Amino acid sequence: MLSLVFAAAAFAAETPADGPAGLLQKFGVEWKFVIWQFVSFASLAGVLYQFAIKPIIATVDQRNAKIGEGLKNAAATAATLAQAQVDAAATAKQAQLEAARFVEEARQAAKEFLDAQQKEATARANDLVVKAQQAIELEHKRMLEEARTEVARLVVATTQRVLARELGDAERTRYNEAAARELTEIKS
Repeated sequence: MLSLVFAAAAFAAETPADGPAGLLQKFGVEWKFVIWQFVSFASLAGVLYQFAIKPIIATVDQRNAKIGEGLKNAAATAATLAQAQVDAAATAKQAQLEAARFVEEARQAAKEFLDAQQKEATARANDLVVKAQQAIELEHKRMLEEARTEVARLVVATTQRVLARELGDAERTRYNEAAARELTEIKS
């Protein structure tokens, strides 16, 4: 490359002062300084490229790789989050179904308990009614017995008074025995 620069400088030195090169000489442009300026700039650009631009590009590439990796991780994280949301929704749905089943079981158990309590209360009430009816019947029979006994006593007392006035002792005894037999038969 350096030889190319020297060849261009030699070519410029051979051209006549007329034309564009002559014009450049009129303005004080010297080709050797321009070439050295170009060589200095090229070497500076090479050094800057080697020690500044190349590391910066490597750092930018590393950062781009990290950003790309972060984007991939973000996509994976988004997929994981979506799956977690689906799992959470499924778990919530399962929990809701299970809670509904527990509530239904509790309602059923409460209904069965209520039915059992109602049946038990009905049975107790029926037992009380039967016992009350039996007690009423016994009381009725006892009252009838008392009434028969009282009526029989009154009949005997009345008969005795009536017979005591008009009947003799023999007939009175016979009527008393007959009345006692009839009362015995009535009681049994």
